[in-house]
Amino acid sequence: MGKLDGKVAVITGGSTGMALAGARLFVEEGAQVFIQGQRQEALDDAVKIIGRNVTAVQGDAAELDDLDRLYDTVKRKKGSIDVLWAGAGMGEPALLGEITEEQFHRAFWLNEPHDRKIKVNVLTPGQVATAKQEELFDEVTKAEFEFPHPRGKMDRRGEVATVALFLASDDSSDVNRLELVTDGGTTAI
Repeated sequence: MGKLDGKVAVITGGSTGMALAGARLFVEEGAQVFIQGQRQEALDDAVKIIGRNVTAVQGDAAELDDLDRLYDTVKRKKGSIDVLWAGAGMGEPALLGEITEEQFHRAFWLNEPHDRKIKVNVLTPGQVATAKQEELFDEVTKAEFEFPHPRGKMDRRGEVATVALFLASDDSSDVNRLELVTDGGTTAI
């Protein structure tokens, strides 16, 4: 018996990185998973990696029409959502006082949930090894990212996924409005 048997999970940004690792784990734990991502090729690859009980819906989590299409797909196929992992997120560097209204709205619509009177927790990862880092960073830059980490290495996507599984499962039924930092202790030093 899995921790998410019979649950319907929706994961935005679910075609790569931590969210993909989470989607894979959620399926292993019994969930039917819907993933959303911007690039169809990455979604197709993710479906192959996950293997079963997954539906990919191409779209941008910052676009309301795309979110409506995602929700309509879930509603048509499963009826409702039990778990929402807003894995799509972004940040844009800007100086305080110089942030434009457009920048604020882009970040707000992508990163902050609306008040729906549902349980909301924040999973804040530390340095996580990603495919994008492998693509962009040389060995010196990777070492600089790993240096401050108490274990001497960045977390792996699967480590974050297991914490997300806890938050998505009934094991966390009394956990609400919590920021759970999964950084191996980096913020403590």
